[in-house]
Amino acid sequence: MTNAQIKTVTSREFVHNVSAAKRLASEGGTVIITDRGEPALALMPIAVYRRLTKTDRNLVELLRMPEADGIDIDFEPIHINAQGIDA
Repeated sequence: MTNAQIKTVTSREFVHNVSAAKRLASEGGTVIITDRGEPALALMPIAVYRRLTKTDRNLVELLRMPEADGIDIDFEPIHINAQGIDA
């Protein structure tokens, strides 16, 4: 989903054109449905929903940003000069 769209529609617009909202979601987009001007619901592909609600992921997977996969970062190693402790 590199070019995933997010479209916001009112609940009235959604009711009058459900098929367009379903089409956008099935193509990888997300439809935000508002109620009295406030976001109330989100229509998204089931694969995205399952990825977001998967509970057996570890902290690294939860914080992972797939969009950052193409960024190369080089870290300098940390050197700690520890001294012995006399007891």
